[in-house]
Amino acid sequence: MFHRLLRSFAATAALTVVATAQDGGLAGRIVGDLYVSPTGEFKVPSPVLPELGGTTTDTENVVTFSDNYNIHLSVACFPLDAAQRWELDTRNLRDYLLYFFNSFVLTDFQARFPKSKIESARFLPDLMGGSMITFALLPGGSYFESKNRVGEESSQEPVIAKRGTLLFVRNRYIYIISTELAERATQRTTYNRTVEQENSILSERLTTLVNRLIFTDSKPRNQ
Repeated sequence: MFHRLLRSFAATAALTVVATAQDGGLAGRIVGDLYVSPTGEFKVPSPVLPELGGTTTDTENVVTFSDNYNIHLSVACFPLDAAQRWELDTRNLRDYLLYFFNSFVLTDFQARFPKSKIESARFLPDLMGGSMITFALLPGGSYFESKNRVGEESSQEPVIAKRGTLLFVRNRYIYIISTELAERATQRTTYNRTVEQENSILSERLTTLVNRLIFTDSKPRNQ
């Protein structure tokens, strides 16, 4: 089940391919400035503005927010099946989240963008009862690649996109929040951030979004 679900995550996180809120074709709902997930597990204030080219796209389990400048951010919420509950019960949370990323998220990124690899990962014990944040490099995997091609040689090598992904478990659902560091593509010729600076930027953007999530109930559980 999870490979099928995560394939939808990888596709939706990488490209805007499904109906947008402006088309009235969302699986979830827009209520005021809140996106409400189809499962009802969470709500989140929209991080994009239509005036800046912002779009909201989703499937039953994944919502992606994008604009024309620097936002390409996905929130996935998948129920843990019996096999995944067993994996969680037989591992500590840190190991489980890293196992999940490597087994499902990274595998599907690699299927879509060959030679994708994890750059680093760290566990955040105080965020959402324990979260794993990973940093991955995806050759040719930039949502913003085409926006950087205007006026450039078409023979130029594709951008190696960098994505930060944050994972945690709540109420027997696993959340996977992922965002691209757009500046690698949009500032391509002048870009000079260090790895530490990149990780700091992605961490800040991911934790800001996590802290804006509104859950169905107010009590987090890791199982």
